[in-house]
Parts: sequence; structure tokens; C-alpha cells
Amino acid sequence: MDKEILLAGAKRAAELGAGTYCIVASGRGPTPGELRRLSEAIREIKAKYGLTVCTSLGLLDAEKARLLKEAGVDRFNHNLNTAEAHYPAIATTHTYRDRVTTVEQVKAAGISPCSGFIIGMGETPRDVVEMAFAARALDVDSIPINFLHPIPGTPLGHRERVSPLYALKVVAMFRFVNPTKEIRVAGGREENVRSLQPLLLFAANSIFIGDYLTTEGQRPEADHAMLEDLGFEIDLP
Repeated sequence: MDKEILLAGAKRAAELGAGTYCIVASGRGPTPGELRRLSEAIREIKAKYGLTVCTSLGLLDAEKARLLKEAGVDRFNHNLNTAEAHYPAIATTHTYRDRVTTVEQVKAAGISPCSGFIIGMGETPRDVVEMAFAARALDVDSIPINFLHPIPGTPLGHRERVSPLYALKVVAMFRFVNPTKEIRVAGGREENVRSLQPLLLFAANSIFIGDYLTTEGQRPEADHAMLEDLGFEIDLP
């Protein structure tokens, strides 16, 4: 985690009018050294740009959650990804319970919990409904909904994209089950929802802008134009 890269990204986010800056890292969880460097960068980002900082760093224990809170992290994202029954088909390096525990540690540390899902990984419609109720049971503040963007050569590269109408139904269902929570549409919306993307905002609170962990997103300028065409105003924290 290069501090200068993180600061440059925060500067760009502030210039684009974003209210929240998300820092995402791959791997099982941060090492003590990574956590120290990241904490330094977060303190500087908060001081310079006043952005809400959201991190997604993998599994956490109570001590790591406490250190992130002290550094100024406002929100921590740790997706459950899929339904508990479908989880063994998706991940073997850790359990569904490991992910639930991390969300619980984040809440205990006083950080706003964010936990969402990826739609289109071979789950059933019943699984999708169970995902919505799992988020409700954990009482998370924010629920990102991602749609699988199949990458050739990966284990899920053979999966077909969900249809735009199915994607809209999923977002609407999450809203009914979690009426007071932030529903946020994230990765894969460009490829899966396509020309119906504007309709997402009638059920969701927000969309992610910029690039995602492994794929490129739509240009922020295009997202801003879409919001303006809908008559929405961008809400900054």
C-alpha cells in the first residue's frame, strides 16, 4: 500500500466531487506493517481532503478493527458475497462464519459496517433472497450489490451475465427487505444493467464510480451526466 498512490487517489476523488474514498486491498487480511502504513495515509487523507474513508481489507480481529477506528476509518466493507448455503461453492480458504465475525468486530469497534454480495455466481433466486435477509440480520448500514463480470480463464468465467431486468428486480427486492439501509450498486453494473442503469437509482441510494478491484468502471463524467439527466443532485456527506 503505497502512501503516495493512496493520497493521489484521494485527491482525484475530491476533485471529482466524491464524498467517500474507498481503499481496497486483496489478500486474507492486512499485516501489522500494512496496517501501520495505511493508518498514516488515512490520517493524512482525512486532514487534507475531509473525505469519508471506507476500507475493504479482508478479515479483521478486534485489535485491527480498533486500530482502523483510531486512524479515522468511517466505514469498513466486508462482503458476505453469497448465501451461506452457496458459500462452499465459492470459497474454500475461509468460511462464511469468518466473514460474519469480521463484520461483528467492525461493529464492535464503532466503525460503520458495510457488507454486500455478488449476484450471478450460480446461486438460486432463493439464495438471493436469503442474502437480503442476512444483511438485515447483521444490521449493516450499507449493502453494496455487485453483479458478476465473468472474466475468461477464471473459475467463474463461464457464467452468463444476469439480464438487466433481473438485476433491477434484485436491487428492488433488497430495498424491500432493508427499507432504511443504504443500497449501493457497485461492480458489474455497466456490463449487466447496461442501458437500464438509470433505473437502479429509483431503488438504490447510490452507485460506485471509478474502477473496481479487478475491472474498470464507467468514466466518472458519464456517471455524473447520468445523474444530472435523471434530475438527481449528488449528495455529499
